[in-house]
Amino acid sequence: MGFRPFVFRLATDLGLAGWVSNSPQGLSLEVEGARASVERFLPRLRAEKPPRSFIQSLEASWLDLAGHNGFEIRQSQTRGGKSALVMADTATCPDCLREIFDPANRRFRYPFTNCIHCGPRFSIIESLPYDRANTSMKRFPMCPQCQAEYEDPRNRRFHAQPNACPLCGPHLELWSASGDAIFGNHHALLAGARAIRRGRIVALKGLGGFQLVIAARDSSAVRRLRQRKHREEKPFALMFPSLAAIQSVCEVSPLEERLLLSPESPIVLLRRLPSSRPGSVSPEVAPGNPYLGAMLPSTPLHHLLQSELQFPVVATSGNLSDEPICTDEHEALQRLRGIADLFLVHDRPIVRHVDDSVVRVMLDRELVLRRARGYAPLPITLNRPHSKSILAVGGHLKNAVALSVGPDVFISQHIGDLETEPANTAFRRVIEDFEKLYDTKPAVVAADLHPDYLSTRFAHDFAAREPNSRCIGVQHHLAHVLSCMAENEVEPPALGVAWDGTGFGLDGTIWGGEFFDVTETEGQRIAHFRPFRLPGGDAAVKEPRRSALGLLYEVFGESVFERKDLAPVAAFSRRELAALKTMLTGNINSPLTSSVGRLFDAMASLIGLRQSTRFEGQAAMELEFARDGVETELRYELPLLAPQSRSPALPLVLDWAPMLHAVLNDLELGKNRGEIAAKFHNALAETIVAVARHAALPRVALSGGCFQNRCLTERAVVRLRQEGFRPYWHQRVPPNDGGLALGQIVAALRQNAVTR
Repeated sequence: MGFRPFVFRLATDLGLAGWVSNSPQGLSLEVEGARASVERFLPRLRAEKPPRSFIQSLEASWLDLAGHNGFEIRQSQTRGGKSALVMADTATCPDCLREIFDPANRRFRYPFTNCIHCGPRFSIIESLPYDRANTSMKRFPMCPQCQAEYEDPRNRRFHAQPNACPLCGPHLELWSASGDAIFGNHHALLAGARAIRRGRIVALKGLGGFQLVIAARDSSAVRRLRQRKHREEKPFALMFPSLAAIQSVCEVSPLEERLLLSPESPIVLLRRLPSSRPGSVSPEVAPGNPYLGAMLPSTPLHHLLQSELQFPVVATSGNLSDEPICTDEHEALQRLRGIADLFLVHDRPIVRHVDDSVVRVMLDRELVLRRARGYAPLPITLNRPHSKSILAVGGHLKNAVALSVGPDVFISQHIGDLETEPANTAFRRVIEDFEKLYDTKPAVVAADLHPDYLSTRFAHDFAAREPNSRCIGVQHHLAHVLSCMAENEVEPPALGVAWDGTGFGLDGTIWGGEFFDVTETEGQRIAHFRPFRLPGGDAAVKEPRRSALGLLYEVFGESVFERKDLAPVAAFSRRELAALKTMLTGNINSPLTSSVGRLFDAMASLIGLRQSTRFEGQAAMELEFARDGVETELRYELPLLAPQSRSPALPLVLDWAPMLHAVLNDLELGKNRGEIAAKFHNALAETIVAVARHAALPRVALSGGCFQNRCLTERAVVRLRQEGFRPYWHQRVPPNDGGLALGQIVAALRQNAVTR
């Protein structure tokens, strides 16, 4: 990120001699000169470092004079173990942005302009150290002007590895659906913009993969994209031409504005304005959702496209649902055939796929929901030293993997759900990529306990074929808690709260509403929600009415099947109810669960919000939205009960039955959905306080997919603070399964699986 030229300028400014060099371990330098100047060097090194850099660790020692003559930037070293950071891709900086819109500049309208402060990093690097020869830019020899910039320590393109211009760098082409080149360079961009205006779907090769781009105001184009992409109701992300354009449609707080304009340039979830400019965004983009996922252009290509369009566009991942995004133009022609009408492509190879990151602001700080461009693969540094590397393979949904190298845990970009063969291939490719990048073979592989996860199967196969390697199983929800604690640098003891939709429990049931007493050596489950049955097993994930029926059956037994006055019962046909009755009474394909995620689904079904879903988490999201605008301190009761055997080794149980009775009573009284949803959220937050009081642990870590819910998390944090506890929640590591791999590595270390 421009650290070597910064060191050069600082040393020469102070009149110091010496050298600076890159290596696979990081940056090394020597300076010598008058003692007073040398003593001023180190404080200024910290205080004046480049804006996108951070010093992870700094070691300094005094040496005898070496007699250096001037200061030089030495050639990068390639020997030794690889532990240097691979920087994330970053959005176009203001200087480069000015150049691409300056008719007098040689990079005018050039869509691959970059410098040391911006541009591709993680998406183009092939190996360490980060030099041009180790990137996908090695196929583009620099012209004399670019080479002169690259070699000038006082130029902001000094050793900017992707440095290029229209004479020597990558170029654009617009292809037909059959792959025929129609236009080149800026004419390709202009023709692509015209096609978008006319309602056509353009597949655009961006920084880390393809995006499908359409006019956001065109409802027929949005419906056509949904049909072709098999994405029925899940919200699409939007790219706006300017901050002002976003502010005309959405509420934007100062922190949200900073995130939109940040070098990470993520998709930010923003609340829609009650009366936004009509016609700018079709209701089909995010049906029934009070939030929009908004981003600003992050590359010169996006800036140039938006300067032509001047209206919001849908910019969604270039893939079929449940598949990884395409990165190669020829692959895209095959996989996106039948979806895209045109392809706006370029000839700079993408080394690894990197989606857009997704964040929301919660409790006055960012919460990353999907960790990819701008954030990956920057590490979390642990306080547990170990000598061998650990690979963690994450979960089955929202998969991301992690690799430990020394104290650093490098977390991969978002891979996605491992439901398809392309996704499974991408998962394996990312693991191979990390091993190659850091030149390591893991001594330990950490995986989820679920035997049917593809990631778990991979871990066992990996350990079986690699000599001196072993596989460690980690309970899903304990991994969630340890991930939150590691990100927040929280040392045990602590109370861990892990709430999500599905996770394999140690007793063979489906967990998802768990509380752990985390000590130095173990994580004991000390409380959970009362289990209920899920008729149809995995089918209940897509049908909240099944979760509701299981909940009702647990309390009312077989009589519930006659209650046609209840929304979930009425949502089934007579034949379906007969089959479900057989399942529940015979305990056939009806696993027990303590999942809070399924409790959210059941509540959404009971109050008539959602009986079946079109995408993961839809029912829980709509329950959160229903609570919007309702201010109440009222809550349902969820008593904390001792287990019937009264054994001190058994966990306490949070009984939702009184809440169920109260909800049904409120429905009979005609209470509105918003009030019921608010009392439900308040009840859940209060259970965390109740267990924290019982456990008497001052630190409380909140993790799991349920804590993506802003209403729940903010209420829980406020109540815990009011009661004198110290709550911790995620920030740059997702609370969902995208953060599991970090917790799996911490768990492996805690199990003493690694030689110290």
